[in-house]
Amino acid sequence: MKALAVNGSPRKGGNTEILLRNVLDPLGQAGWETRLLQVGGGKIGGCIACYKCFENKDLRCAVTKDDCNDVLAEVWTADALIFGSPTYFTDVSAEMKALLDRLGLVSLANGGALQGKIGAAVVAVRRGGGTHVFDTINHMFLMSSMIVPGSSYWNLGFGLNKGDVLQDAEGLQNMRHLGRTIDWLGKAIKPHQADFPPTVASGEETSG
Repeated sequence: MKALAVNGSPRKGGNTEILLRNVLDPLGQAGWETRLLQVGGGKIGGCIACYKCFENKDLRCAVTKDDCNDVLAEVWTADALIFGSPTYFTDVSAEMKALLDRLGLVSLANGGALQGKIGAAVVAVRRGGGTHVFDTINHMFLMSSMIVPGSSYWNLGFGLNKGDVLQDAEGLQNMRHLGRTIDWLGKAIKPHQADFPPTVASGEETSG
């Protein structure tokens, strides 16, 4: 099984990356293949609403002049996604927002390609606003029929300067617990992945 962590912070080796690595560590110890991708500070633009993905249906974004499709290619091979972002004015970084919008739409255009995957949000925050970042990431996961596990608290780590989250013992403990929870959940659902209920097509909804 594979877990993919995506770092939405442009600061390599910073607090967001430290938190993500603490989630990945117990997964690696449990035998998962793990990878961390750097998105923050990279070349990834926002969705232009061309809807070509609904015509092409090739699990790719039609905009090919940036790094988005390289990230998407990794996403489709993963059983669990852990998306991390710093808190920028109470929300995710620009690169993380761009990825969320484009990935979510490509998934929708391809019959719900994310459905049944595990998704977890991780947030680095100085003081306040972190739960909104947490919600922004989880909203895309939940709207894509992904399975979002909980942990011992919101998945937040507190710190401003690079490495400050290493002093947040509760935050680090939460991250490691999240990794163990993802391991447990992944192993529990893997035998039943093919039986995941498909999303209801538009027009098929019923009212009571």
